[in-house]
Amino acid sequence: MYKIFIDGQAGTTGLRIEQRLRDREDITLLTLPEALRKDPAARRDMLGAADAAILCLPDAAAREAAAWADPGTIVIDASTAHRIEPGWAYGFPELGPAFYARIQAGRRIAVPGCHAGGFVALVRPLTQAGLLPGDAPLTCVSITGYSGGGKAMIAEYESAARSKNDALAAPRQYALAQSHKHLPEMARYAGLACPPVFCPILGDYPCGMEVTVPLHGDGLTKGRILESYREFYENAVMVRVVAPDGVPRSPNAYQGRDAMDITVEGGGDRLLLIARFDNLGKGASGAAVQCLNLALGLEETEGLVL
Repeated sequence: MYKIFIDGQAGTTGLRIEQRLRDREDITLLTLPEALRKDPAARRDMLGAADAAILCLPDAAAREAAAWADPGTIVIDASTAHRIEPGWAYGFPELGPAFYARIQAGRRIAVPGCHAGGFVALVRPLTQAGLLPGDAPLTCVSITGYSGGGKAMIAEYESAARSKNDALAAPRQYALAQSHKHLPEMARYAGLACPPVFCPILGDYPCGMEVTVPLHGDGLTKGRILESYREFYENAVMVRVVAPDGVPRSPNAYQGRDAMDITVEGGGDRLLLIARFDNLGKGASGAAVQCLNLALGLEETEGLVL
């Protein structure tokens, strides 16, 4: 039985991971009393006792915890701290056999960002196949539920004192300075020379994400893109290619689930690459558990909701 410590278990990502792991017979969860949850010495002891640790912490705290862990301990970091760091595997196994193998063999694994995961899933198959050049100037529009903002934002959105007509009731675009922390990994793992113009939008619903990349086809067709996606994700179990149907798509359709679907819509030379998933599923906690399963040599989807 594997001993797992979730450092930052009280946060939204940590709570979802704990839900996925707590009833498993192959795992024992190591937990700290509430009074010691932020105690450095107690956390170091837990990291030393664990076979694997999942970090659900701010970036600085995640770097500190990773430095405390023994080299042989599996460390899976859900923060931004290590996603482009040398020596860390990028936790998106569907990106190819090399990614899959590095996660399986890795002792340091970085979970992708939620927006970044959807963007990379849509773009990398096309750059790798030569259908999009690496210097393509792309735009990404991504709408997400408020749970991605953590407990303070959840409390703000779910407050009984909220007015029905307040600013939170309408979608809010943010990261207007074009310096969002997901941009470096979006460029690197999508195979691009520069990151996209990025338009993240916060919606008045708890969970779910829809990432859209508009394209001028320039000879590309929906059929060719779908063919590329199906080839690229042929063996994937958590990324599914679905046929375009022209039906309006809700970003919360995958709420509570750990899979992602991708497709392409549009017509003529104007196309929309679209990914839908739960920002706390394949966008965070589900991806962390998937990586944990692979690193421990277990069934990839054990404990996940597809």
